[in-house]
Amino acid sequence: MNTSDNALLERFEFRYIKPEEAEEAAAIETICFPPNEACLEQHMIERVQAAPDFFLVAIERETGKMAGFLNGLATDEQAFRDEFFTNAGLHNPEGKNVMLLGLDVLPEYRMQGLARELVWRYCRAEEERGRERLVFTCNDAKVKMYKKLGFRDLGFSASEWGGEKWHEMDGVLNPQKMPE
Repeated sequence: MNTSDNALLERFEFRYIKPEEAEEAAAIETICFPPNEACLEQHMIERVQAAPDFFLVAIERETGKMAGFLNGLATDEQAFRDEFFTNAGLHNPEGKNVMLLGLDVLPEYRMQGLARELVWRYCRAEEERGRERLVFTCNDAKVKMYKKLGFRDLGFSASEWGGEKWHEMDGVLNPQKMPE
């Protein structure tokens, strides 16, 4: 995963979310995730308020529609915990790690490289800000996809979000800063 896709750059604008787009993001979340896993609208609004520059969106240029997004919170914590989903107050803008909370792409925009582009852009932005790691959880079906994007499967997570069993994944952004 090295570079941006020019066709995607022509079709989509990639930028950080605007406060007035929080409800649209919450609606997309309910389409992309089952009810037991989806972020509640209230929590999505709180995330956007607390960490808008950790919430990357893809806006279709022709329609102005949000096609997808990737969002997270910064922290100095090393392991993922479920409270990151519900407590935007855990965000520490100076944190060395980012806990990714959701990669959402609407069904009509899938299989076009949009998720890969969002991940690539997010990783580069956080690397430039000096972050060390990205950490997230995913289900069994998504492990292979994330490994292809360069992430490591750390095994099963302590997370029980939505009553499910999750893999904890991570990506090292600045290997020189990682402890031995």
